[in-house]
Amino acid sequence: MTANRSLISPTSNALLEQALRDKLKRRSETTGKLGELEPLAVRIGLIQNTLKPRFEAPQLAVFASDHGLAVDGVCSSSAGQPSTATLVNNLLTSQLPVAVFARIQGMALNVVDCGVAESVQPHPRLLARKIAHGTRNARVNVAMTLDQAHAAIRAGMEIADALPGNVIACAGVGVGSHESAALVLSGLSGEPIRDLVFGGPGTRTDHEARLLMVLQGAQGRHRDVTDPVEVLAAYGGFEIAMMVGVMLVASSKRHLIMADGVPACAALMVASRIAPTVTDYCVFCRSHTHPGLTQTLGLFHALALLELGMESTDGTGATLAWPLVRSAAALLTEVAEGEDPGPSLPAEFGPGNTSGPGRFG
Repeated sequence: MTANRSLISPTSNALLEQALRDKLKRRSETTGKLGELEPLAVRIGLIQNTLKPRFEAPQLAVFASDHGLAVDGVCSSSAGQPSTATLVNNLLTSQLPVAVFARIQGMALNVVDCGVAESVQPHPRLLARKIAHGTRNARVNVAMTLDQAHAAIRAGMEIADALPGNVIACAGVGVGSHESAALVLSGLSGEPIRDLVFGGPGTRTDHEARLLMVLQGAQGRHRDVTDPVEVLAAYGGFEIAMMVGVMLVASSKRHLIMADGVPACAALMVASRIAPTVTDYCVFCRSHTHPGLTQTLGLFHALALLELGMESTDGTGATLAWPLVRSAAALLTEVAEGEDPGPSLPAEFGPGNTSGPGRFG
């Protein structure tokens, strides 16, 4: 499936937005104000283009890949951490909290092998979409060829087309994933790489100074690259590329996207350079307190739905934020008003009016 600018509609709709706000105002007259749940409910209604949003078969997709930058021994995520293959196995066998949280919240967990360096044993929840056994080192070459980047994006589009439901939470994991994502974000936004990796100025340890030297070396090699997919190929990982494809297709279907972590945000940045309206369909989650993620969210002028001070695998924040999202939608759909069931859209969008989408549900 091809997703492009013309297929991804903006969610802005002044008439529907006012109707959603009016509906929530009637709720608040009896229940009181519900704070940040209300704008979230409006956002969800606009995404689904209805006064009665409903979620079906929520999906959590964790995309895993190794990165060539790790060969320099500078990736902060590699110190004392298990290999990417071990992490994938722990996810599949429910040895991590995110897997348990997904199950009890009713989210289907899918783990995607995008480019894990080692072989991963087959599992019912594993989607084997390996492009290669890890990317190359962006300091000495492009991380992936353009053909590989396009293949990974297409694989992500196919995944989004095949998964059921109308909401998908995305997270990327792997040794070097954060650093690779930070390079992509810096390359597209101009944000200093040090702020995305460390979160601001300060005294550096020897390890951090070497990390910064390697990342800046990679930037020097690819300084003239500006096209979003070429930036992705120069610095990114297969997991970031697949999430780009997922986000393009999900937004073209008016599905909610939950982005958790720096790699997911890097994918969103690339996708938004291809089709800017993708960001209309995204809310942000947070599995860790890394200052670089704070800087990253600032690039989107966004805050995470929850701030729980976690230091966990990406994806955990999405599972904990999901009940909040579901509750916001229920404000519009499940809370009784003492009135007959009405249309899903304002009357002006009825079947006889060709100026609106005319969808009822």
